[in-house]
Amino acid sequence: MRMPRMRRVLRWLLMVVLLTFVILNLHVLVNFEPDFSGSPYHEIGNHGAVEHKHIQSRDSVKTSLDIKSEENDTSQFIIKPNTFRNRTENYHMLNNSQNLTEIYEEILRINSEQKIRNLYRYGLKLDQESVVMVIQVHDRLEYLRILIESLREVRGIEKTLLIISHDVYSDGLNQLVKEVDFCPVLQIFFPHSLQLHPDSFPGEDPNDCPRDIKKGEAVKKKCKNAAFPDKYGHYREAKYCQTKHHWLWKLHHVYDNVSVMRGYKGLILLLEEDYYVTPDIIPVLQMMQNLRKKDCKDCKILAAGNYDKNQNFGTNAGQVEVANWISSRHNMGMAFNSDLWEEIKRCAKEFCNFDDYNWDWTLQHLSSQCIPNQMKVLKMKATRVFHMGECGVHHKGKNCKPEEKKKEMDKLVTDNKKHLFPNTVSIGSYSGLRLRDPKPNGGWGDLRDQNLCLSFIINTTATVGT
Repeated sequence: MRMPRMRRVLRWLLMVVLLTFVILNLHVLVNFEPDFSGSPYHEIGNHGAVEHKHIQSRDSVKTSLDIKSEENDTSQFIIKPNTFRNRTENYHMLNNSQNLTEIYEEILRINSEQKIRNLYRYGLKLDQESVVMVIQVHDRLEYLRILIESLREVRGIEKTLLIISHDVYSDGLNQLVKEVDFCPVLQIFFPHSLQLHPDSFPGEDPNDCPRDIKKGEAVKKKCKNAAFPDKYGHYREAKYCQTKHHWLWKLHHVYDNVSVMRGYKGLILLLEEDYYVTPDIIPVLQMMQNLRKKDCKDCKILAAGNYDKNQNFGTNAGQVEVANWISSRHNMGMAFNSDLWEEIKRCAKEFCNFDDYNWDWTLQHLSSQCIPNQMKVLKMKATRVFHMGECGVHHKGKNCKPEEKKKEMDKLVTDNKKHLFPNTVSIGSYSGLRLRDPKPNGGWGDLRDQNLCLSFIINTTATVGT
């Protein structure tokens, strides 16, 4: 009787050992992250000292990452999915009341590290057919939430790199971005923000001149910028200057500093925190780009959005208009490639010295005076981008109800669902309307703003704080 009992006990022990072995192996497989320390791998870019690397390459064998020459393949950057699992998130949730130096050091670290989330889920492939979305964000959390919800429904969004550029560092905004799980996402932070410089340029220095003081009085008072009123005799208002600075810095950082964007020839789509997009915006932009290459090679900009009050999707779903670019009509949902960015850089002095605090009106000036030939645009006649914002820099005192606006947009998209995702996009009309060189609106006469702006592009030292 003892032998059968012994055999049963041994069998049970063996089963327990095998089961334990299987569980341990499953645990290792689920939680394994490759350790590349001391290996022949190196990080792409110039951030070798960064603790958490999100991109790796190998010189001898193409494993997780392939960078191919344009002669052999249109792909300019590839990371395969399921290669790297996201490591423990190490953003320090800093409160705005904490030391600004600490926040400043944190955003510099984030900008340098260039951590792209969700690579392990989706990978990343950037080529001439790609659309990279860049959102400029200030502080309107609920509007940004609505934009992100609309992006979640976009077809092909999982193949898109979403870059979110902030000029305010806050726990709420960081947490909202952290919850984006439908595509690769990269956060960047504007380091010359009002938040980080509350009592000095480019924020509001207490020794700066009041907006409406006369120049003679300002000189007697010896306020810092007494010599630099705008063309209308007014002195700078920091809250208005920040948007133009942020816009230019964002493009410079994305194109010239972000490692995965180097050599990128596809489209970037510029969005703002109070926009709402339709589910077909990516395939529509890709068709517009193909149409541009074939029938409108002079069109430097694609405008996915328009401000028409009456949107006729039934008639215009796949129709575009060719027009001269006019900032007040074609600045929403702008998409372009690196060729235009290079032209803007060549016009840096004209951009930064033009006495207007609006980036789009300044770009209008460049179109008239610096960029060869007035810029043409392909504009969707049925908009794929809506402006949600009832409140903001230029809209004060309004009753802001973003959820009500969202319901309107949701209903409009639902009602026109059958007209979305057109099979083709074609030119439906031409507009010959042209604008003369625009008259500047002022607000940008301060030499410090001009120097800071130039420092983003030209290798000079801005006179910040002087």
